[in-house]
Amino acid sequence: MRREARRLLPLALVVALGAPGRAAAEEVVVFAAASLSDAIGEIARGFESRSGHKVVASFAGSNELARQIRAGAPAGVFLSAHPGRVDDLERAGLVAKENRVDLLGNRLVVVVPADSRLAITRPEHLAAARRIALADPQSVPAGIYAREWLAGRGMWDLLKDRVVPALDVRAALAAVDSGSVDAGIVYRTDLSAARAARVAFEVPAAESPRIVYPAALLQPASPAARAFYDHLRSYEARAVFERFGFEPLAP
Repeated sequence: MRREARRLLPLALVVALGAPGRAAAEEVVVFAAASLSDAIGEIARGFESRSGHKVVASFAGSNELARQIRAGAPAGVFLSAHPGRVDDLERAGLVAKENRVDLLGNRLVVVVPADSRLAITRPEHLAAARRIALADPQSVPAGIYAREWLAGRGMWDLLKDRVVPALDVRAALAAVDSGSVDAGIVYRTDLSAARAARVAFEVPAAESPRIVYPAALLQPASPAARAFYDHLRSYEARAVFERFGFEPLAP
């Protein structure tokens, strides 16, 4: 019996050491735009199950995340809601040009509280709103995109004094959910997190600025971070992004 156990022990060691990703499990710190929180949470769980690595995700406005990365935050992968934030990191030498990809697209929607009595079904109807929640239009991508759209419609000067700036797009949605504002402009993909907000109308694609989410592998890149970066372009991740309403751009 002891002889048989001695024969089996080396095989058991081989199996344990050879299990893909388990012996060299690492922690991957992922910084991602707030609008990606639901999709990345699900994608991270699938990646952890397959690889044995641990994903620690932090969600906020892309501008704030980029600021933290420049200050030395130990992120391995960055998913921004605006290419400009990744451009800044590339210029700072924190992202190599070959280690970034335009991953996703999105759309803007105008939302109102579920019990709103305002008839907001077209852009010009926003003139009836007294308070409009946007992610900070000076710095946060969702707010920048919304400002660009309103300016293109010739409405920004009319509405800018009614804007209630929020820390990020999910905070703007929360303001609409709570009924503290008359309307908000958020991403279409944020609707899955809405509790008491409804869509008034979707911004037509022909009027909307092109919304692009780049993914970037930060330097120096660990094997686990590179594995997660590659996983973002897998069929499995693509299916999750599509289910949450994003438009995959990368092959």
